[in-house]
Amino acid sequence: QVQLVESGGGLVQAGDSLRLSCAASGRTFSSYARGWFRQAPGKEREFVASINWSGGTIYNGDSVKGRFTISRDSAKNTVYLQMNSLKPEDTAVYYCAARRTLYASSKPNEYDYWGQGTQVTVSS
Repeated sequence: QVQLVESGGGLVQAGDSLRLSCAASGRTFSSYARGWFRQAPGKEREFVASINWSGGTIYNGDSVKGRFTISRDSAKNTVYLQMNSLKPEDTAVYYCAARRTLYASSKPNEYDYWGQGTQVTVSS
């Protein structure tokens, strides 16, 4: 059984920081590319960041680059999303995902596994 479990969401004020975690179990994820997406009410799922097997990263430059950092601990099969200088427009459910390949991607339909999501709410 493949599982991705997110944690670390919550309610914060604008300018605060949060770190999301996504732990994988059930398969060997150390070489899988991983990603973070988010979905706000009434909006489509949006790419946030992705990391490949060797630590190379891509970001949604329009909205998060410079504020968010994705990283991974392959020994723990865990991926993190450090979010700094949070804004109210960052409010969304954040999902982690994994794809059965080495390479990062910004396209949600290229991911094979998804977590259940964690809510991040940023108040002004």
